Amino acid sequence: MHLTNKFVLAAAVAVVTLAATSAEAQRVRWKLHSAWGSSVPHLGTSAVRYSENIDRMTGGDFTMKFFEPGALIPANEGFDATSKGSIEAAWTTAGYDVGKYPALAFFTAVPFGPTMGEYFAWKKFGGGDVLEQEIYGQHNVKKIDCFAIGPETSGWFKNEINDLEQMRGLKMRFFGLGARVMQKLGVSTQLLAGGDIFPALEKGVIDATEFSMPAMDIKYGFYQIAKYNYFPGWHQQVSVSHLLINMDKWNGLPEKYKAIVEIAAGESIHYTFAETEYVNPSAMTEMGEKYGVITKRWTDAQIGTFEKAWLEVMEEDSKTDPLFKKVADSYLAFRKVYSKWGNAQALKPTYLD
Repeated sequence: MHLTNKFVLAAAVAVVTLAATSAEAQRVRWKLHSAWGSSVPHLGTSAVRYSENIDRMTGGDFTMKFFEPGALIPANEGFDATSKGSIEAAWTTAGYDVGKYPALAFFTAVPFGPTMGEYFAWKKFGGGDVLEQEIYGQHNVKKIDCFAIGPETSGWFKNEINDLEQMRGLKMRFFGLGARVMQKLGVSTQLLAGGDIFPALEKGVIDATEFSMPAMDIKYGFYQIAKYNYFPGWHQQVSVSHLLINMDKWNGLPEKYKAIVEIAAGESIHYTFAETEYVNPSAMTEMGEKYGVITKRWTDAQIGTFEKAWLEVMEEDSKTDPLFKKVADSYLAFRKVYSKWGNAQALKPTYLD
């Protein structure tokens, strides 16, 4: 072979080898732990869909393989696992991490809180996300909001609640800041993962529960034990969850993959919120007609009692927890600014035939 041809061939081989090496370097395989099972509407299915979207947008070069709760770690332990790097990412919610920082509850749902628009305005532009990332950043974790759902129900009870005094002494699964409100009313609360609630109800470990919304609660079968379902979801008018990522893994991602992760999460927020608002009217009908669920609404006076207790919780916890106060002050300050716009646009309810 001519010497020149040898050099050309060697150069071509080097280019092909370099390209192959470069392509291989761009292939990333991550484990995605989910706090909710793949069959749980919205919460779990959104994680499966997100995983598929990442794969689709990268042609399989970047995968975030979905793992059921318990397959890698227990359902609610995404924070510690991503912090330590034992998994790359977790599909979970800040409300499950309140044992470490009670203030984190503000970033999932706030009792008597804002609409989705106002909530995300605070989070994205009013300082909320900055505060949340400061907390997780101390533990080597990157957080990205990844889905949102609409209003929830506020409880499943075995008996009709005519007087809030009936709740005193009840053992109840309750989430986030709403749990603190229930505690002020004499309820003994505990936070259980979704899959653990039905067995706890069945065995009498708890007397009542809240979890999410009709489309999801049907899946868990709470109606088999507790027939009375109460509205409105004063404790969770909007609920936002997030993707937690080990910071070292995040920093090691190519920029194009970082962009895909972030943009796919934004699409997921839009999709899940619209999805929940679409399916829940028919799910409520199914609960009543098929499963005999008795839908009840708290009286205005009872809702007022919940709100009064919430304001007391916020004041009391702000006095004892500086971080809680810092987040609460940010949230309240933004709501005050927003109210000029929000009140100007608010419509009073009408009841037309």
